[in-house]
Amino acid sequence: MKTNENFQLSTFNFQADKRLAVVILNWNGRALMEEFLPSVVACTPGEWADVIVADNGSTDGSAEMLRAEFPRVEVLLLDRNYGYAGGYNRALACIEADYYILLNSDVETSPGWCEPLIAALDADPRLAAVQPKLRAYDRREYFEYAGACGGFIDAFGYPFCRGRILFTTERDEGQYDTFRSCFWASGACMACRRELFTRVGGFDEEFFAHMEEIDLCWRAQLVGYRIAVEPASVVYHLGGGTLPNDSPRKIYLNYRNNLWMLYKNLPAGRLWFTVPLRMAMDGASAFVYLAQGRTDAFRQVWRAHMDFYRNLKVLHTKRKKIQGEAQARPCGIYGKSIVLRYCMGRKVFGDMM
Repeated sequence: MKTNENFQLSTFNFQADKRLAVVILNWNGRALMEEFLPSVVACTPGEWADVIVADNGSTDGSAEMLRAEFPRVEVLLLDRNYGYAGGYNRALACIEADYYILLNSDVETSPGWCEPLIAALDADPRLAAVQPKLRAYDRREYFEYAGACGGFIDAFGYPFCRGRILFTTERDEGQYDTFRSCFWASGACMACRRELFTRVGGFDEEFFAHMEEIDLCWRAQLVGYRIAVEPASVVYHLGGGTLPNDSPRKIYLNYRNNLWMLYKNLPAGRLWFTVPLRMAMDGASAFVYLAQGRTDAFRQVWRAHMDFYRNLKVLHTKRKKIQGEAQARPCGIYGKSIVLRYCMGRKVFGDMM
């Protein structure tokens, strides 16, 4: 395990020769880890997998609690909060394993949860990342919002899932219990190859949090890898553990990061049509917020667009590199508008793709 001046590393039971590292990024999530970490430790095979918590500069006593109550768990201390993207980039740079599973601190795992994910990666060297079926922790028979049973995007960059279209989540009745390719794997629980993560440069740290996993999966597909979902693995996600869904900060990051992602990754033939139209759609949603009395949300959409313009030079540099290395077309893009489809009453995934 390597170190540098940004890290302090504990030295409990870490073994660098294990194939899998389950890495949980924590920021002031002591209560969540006290509730959810026992299932992860109990259900993760210690003979070939390590459980590691990378702490993003917490001030709530998380590290002390982990050392006292979870001696099997390795603790990696970062000196401040680098966000989801920066925190994982720094943590994974220190961890040597064939595969990583990036796991949110508010996820409950079930027996046998990681074996199908690793088997899928073993079976296909071009598989970059794979997610399990995500069910809601508090509505256990329903899919969970942030990933459900595999992620997709529409022609304008709106994410949706097999089992969750916009605001509607489906009941899990086994209708999507097939392994299949998708566009993105959920950052709430994503198994990925160390080799691929390093090759594409990890997460874009300027995203800070939200949609960085979609951006990563898009870049992985552009260099010829696949993304998939393996429903034989099931986990339960609470969601909203860091930021509530209606948080102004979350609204800002989602709108800004979506534009950044589109600008970086879209092919030239679609870029100049898609981005302006998406910005117009964002504007329409901002006025819906205003009509609802959500002036805070309205301001965050405006701020996101201003930050997009301010960062165009940096984004253009990133775009040139990504497009210069692109060698494949991604799969899992719905060629129409998921918003229009939803407004027409078609609110389930079904056999649309």
